[in-house]
Amino acid sequence: MPESPPRLTILQLTHQGEGAGSTQSIFSLSRALAERGHRILVGCPPGTLLARHVAATPTLEHVPLDFSRLRTVAATIAGIIATKRVDVVNSHATGDRRACTWLRWRGRLPGAFVVTRRTMPLTLPPALIAVGLTADRTIAVSTAVARALRRRLHPGARLRVVPNGIDLDRVEAPPSAPELALAQEAVGNAGLPVVAVVARRKDQQILLRALPALERPITVVFVGIRPDEELTRAAAAVPARHRIVLVPFTERPLAFYRFATIAALPSRIEGLSQALLEAMSLGVPVIASAAGGNAELVYPGETGLLVPPLDPAAWTRALDRMLGDDEFRARVARAGQTLARSEFTMSRTADRTEVVYREAIASR
Repeated sequence: MPESPPRLTILQLTHQGEGAGSTQSIFSLSRALAERGHRILVGCPPGTLLARHVAATPTLEHVPLDFSRLRTVAATIAGIIATKRVDVVNSHATGDRRACTWLRWRGRLPGAFVVTRRTMPLTLPPALIAVGLTADRTIAVSTAVARALRRRLHPGARLRVVPNGIDLDRVEAPPSAPELALAQEAVGNAGLPVVAVVARRKDQQILLRALPALERPITVVFVGIRPDEELTRAAAAVPARHRIVLVPFTERPLAFYRFATIAALPSRIEGLSQALLEAMSLGVPVIASAAGGNAELVYPGETGLLVPPLDPAAWTRALDRMLGDDEFRARVARAGQTLARSEFTMSRTADRTEVVYREAIASR
């Protein structure tokens, strides 16, 4: 019988770790890799949502890191790599990516170095090329991210596409009574169709600007944001027939999908949206901006609707179409659920990630 591949010690790094799709993606991937027998260390700031998730998971080890000073955190990371005998370092965000690049240039990161790009890149080409040539492999979470990296001259030979996956155990877990109560209170009892937007601050104001032209009264629930000046101005112009609710960040937002008629995502920066994947896997029909990796999940008229970014009139038309046709809404919901649950599983993501890690190790 062929021998099993050796167990790896993997250090997952992010200078972030608070409420965002990337936090859930990193945690779910880490747990899936640990289930395959790998030793997983998760380096992130203490007290963050990710740190709490990791601390509550016996198969994972939290490494508290302070990213306020580059050289200090880089030295700490180098010490962890040496003492824990780390085989692969996987960086997921800007601050940790810089620290690892700095270490590699100084010969203090001898093992495999992998960068994961989770959003559409904003990095200028010189910096992007420098990191791309330093890392042994770069993972793009969608073909859209990979193409954008190549347009900015990222080395193609070191680039791999590994789509995000969803943790179905988490998605299918029944919400607790307090979670359901929070969602029910936000949705209210007006009997209106509910459009749920579960996302940190993105282009929510565009959806608000679409509502004056939408004759059908609806409730829009923005989960994960607080009002700012732009949102307040846009909300002030929304007719009284619509109901607008803003819910501050909650660690467990999935209960809102239980009450949603539609899930919407007005955003131009998505690599491959965790929120869309979760909504689709729960059978909620989706509307999203035609930007980033959204088109790799939402096939127009098949698994949802895509809307040109920053176009309120197009959002009005999409909402009217989805809300006005029950049969269409049910059909795209079923197709979206099938796609999410078959093609974007966490098992598949972990398998592909493990292949990239072993490639990176072999390249050293």
